[in-house]
Amino acid sequence: MRRAGSAAVALVLGVLLAAAGAAPAQAAGYRYWSFWEGSGSGWTYATQGPSLERPDDGEVRGFRFAVSEDSQNAAKPRRAPVFAEICGDTPAASGTKRVAVVIDPGTAADAPGGANPPAPRAACARVAPDASAAEALAKVAQPLRYDSNGMLCGVTGYPATGCGEQVSGDGHSAPASSGDAASAPASPRPEADGPDGSGGPSAGVYAGVGAVLLLGVAGVVQARRRRG
Repeated sequence: MRRAGSAAVALVLGVLLAAAGAAPAQAAGYRYWSFWEGSGSGWTYATQGPSLERPDDGEVRGFRFAVSEDSQNAAKPRRAPVFAEICGDTPAASGTKRVAVVIDPGTAADAPGGANPPAPRAACARVAPDASAAEALAKVAQPLRYDSNGMLCGVTGYPATGCGEQVSGDGHSAPASSGDAASAPASPRPEADGPDGSGGPSAGVYAGVGAVLLLGVAGVVQARRRRG
């Protein structure tokens, strides 16, 4: 009975280790325009989308195009968020607000299909007091391109195609699975590396481990019956 139990335990441990190694490799990330809030201490990944967030007069907002796995490692705009440097020549005016906008199209390594990204730039947007960050961007960076779900896909026409597509480890867009749209998901999910969005092994791996556990228990029970 002890030998049968030990064999079952060894079998289960072996399958668990194999399942851990069989977890799908994490994708390199998603290629998209990230949105940032600037302050004297640097850039902070925005917790709201640019169409919802409404900056105050004298604030800085940034947009960076890059390939990122999640918000923790997302590439920040490469220009410091200093309002005075961007809007210093734009005086305050009644009934409006000034928002400094930093636009960083990223590097050639982030560009889709070998495209040549334009140079980073910054501009001072004078907009209505209740204007959103998206409206401030539109004031200084036409044309903008959005997908049907309202996701920002292109700034000043860059990139010309694509929208938040998943990128494989070799830097190329990952092939779309059957039923996927030609362009990227409506909203990129850099935090979801696993097929179920959890970042861990798929449900099929866990199901396989569960089946082996049941087989191991059945083997121990059968051994006890024989000895009884």
